[in-house]
Amino acid sequence: MSVIEKLKWRYATKKFDSKKKLSKEQLKTLKEAFNLTALSYGLQTLKMVVVQDAKLKEKLVDVSYGQRQVVDASHVLVLCIQTKIDENDVDAHFETIKSIRNTPDSILDPFKAQLQTTLKSMPLEKKIGWATRQAYIALGNLMTVCAIEGIDSCPMEGFLPAEVDKLLKLDTYGLNSVLMLPVGYRAGDDMFAGLKKVRKQVSETIIDL
Repeated sequence: MSVIEKLKWRYATKKFDSKKKLSKEQLKTLKEAFNLTALSYGLQTLKMVVVQDAKLKEKLVDVSYGQRQVVDASHVLVLCIQTKIDENDVDAHFETIKSIRNTPDSILDPFKAQLQTTLKSMPLEKKIGWATRQAYIALGNLMTVCAIEGIDSCPMEGFLPAEVDKLLKLDTYGLNSVLMLPVGYRAGDDMFAGLKKVRKQVSETIIDL
C-alpha cells in the first residue's frame, strides 16, 4: 500500500485482539520513532512510558473511563512531559550536540544563551502548555509510523492524568502523563474496522495560495 492507503487503513481502534502482541522489533521501531520526533528547539522534554504488564494495564481501565483498549492492546504508550523544564535541560541538550557533532562553543553559545533566557522568562503554566503541544506532535508521529508498519493504535485523551501518574509512579521520574496510545492489532469483530473513513473533501480543507 502507498502511504495514503495506509493512512486510510488506520482508524482509532476500539477493540484490540488481546492475543496478538507486537514483536520486539516493532516495539523498537516505535521507540526509535518517538525519539526521532521533531520537537521545538530540539529539546526533548518528553518521555514515553511503555506499559506491557497485564496487571498494570488492567488497572489502567479504571482510570480511563472503562475503556478496554488499554488492557486488550499489546502495549500502552504513555506520553509524558517533564514537571520541571529549565536551563539544565538546555545545558544537557547542547552538551549532546557537542558530543555528537563536535560543534565548538563559539558557535553554540549564542543560541544556548538565547534559549536559556527564553526558558527563564517563561511562566510554569506556559512551559506546561508548550511541552504538552510537543507531546501531540509525538503522538501524530507515532500514529503515522504505526499505520506504515501495519500496527493498530488508538489515541486517548480520555483518562485521569493524576490517577495514571499515581498508578505508574510517574512522580519518581519527574513526569506527568498527557496522552496515551494503546497499540497492537485490531480484533476481528471490531465493528469500526470496516467503516468507511469520514473526512471532508481535500478541496474543503486545503487552501492553495
